[in-house]
Amino acid sequence: MTYSNIFIVGASGQLGTALRKKYPNARYVDINELDITDRASIQSFDWEDIEYIVNAAAYTNVDGAETEEGRVISWKVNASAVSNLVEIANQKNITMVHISSDYVFDGSKKSYNENEPFSPLSVYGASKAAGDIACGLAKKYYILRTSWVIGEGNNFVRTMLELGKKGIEPAVVNDQTGRLTFTSELVRGIDHLLKNNCKYGIYNLTNSGNPASWADIAREIFKLSGLGYKVTDITTAEYYRGKKGIALRPLNSTLDLSKIESTGFTPIDWNINLEKYVKKEISK
Repeated sequence: MTYSNIFIVGASGQLGTALRKKYPNARYVDINELDITDRASIQSFDWEDIEYIVNAAAYTNVDGAETEEGRVISWKVNASAVSNLVEIANQKNITMVHISSDYVFDGSKKSYNENEPFSPLSVYGASKAAGDIACGLAKKYYILRTSWVIGEGNNFVRTMLELGKKGIEPAVVNDQTGRLTFTSELVRGIDHLLKNNCKYGIYNLTNSGNPASWADIAREIFKLSGLGYKVTDITTAEYYRGKKGIALRPLNSTLDLSKIESTGFTPIDWNINLEKYVKKEISK
């Protein structure tokens, strides 16, 4: 496929950075040239020769979305903007690729497939669910539902490594379970769906491997880095006790990968990607 026919929305984020690395000739602009929350801005933009819109933009401040200001921003970016993009995609016969989240579910089940009904616990989760509904109105679309994203930017792995370098032994929640998703794996999955003209629809896409808690992952990070510090287990309720404006989190974010595996895609175990990521980070 010709990379110049891909337009990346949210190109400066963790996933957007990985997409630009994979597709160096893809088009992207900053908010001064295109404001996706403004319908007029999208309608007046030059979409000539664009065949794919990859929407990696999102308001991801989960707790911030619970505030009066954050609630508005969350819905504008995660829902209304998607509707704007879908409208132009349908007008120009462009395929939409949209990134969703495990937060559209309440985390009460052991795993979630693509047909599970929405059950968000937070404003952020509700806005992402609304974005999924909007994207589903596109004539041609892929919704990639993912969890616990790790890439170039602020993330859990880097936070743990920074704490370790300072000699801090953290308390980490042990009752939230899921799988890490490295941006390299997300990009690989997106590329697979597009290159193989896979059937349109919703696909869960995370790394494979046994689900683990954040505390277990933190211990693995310290082991791989050679820092060897102790991690204290704490429940989510204990971690946020006394803090205001905290959004509810799904306790189980494990997504069933059967559907994307049926297309011939084999997800990489998160442990393998984590080891590579940690080695790269500590070598800097």
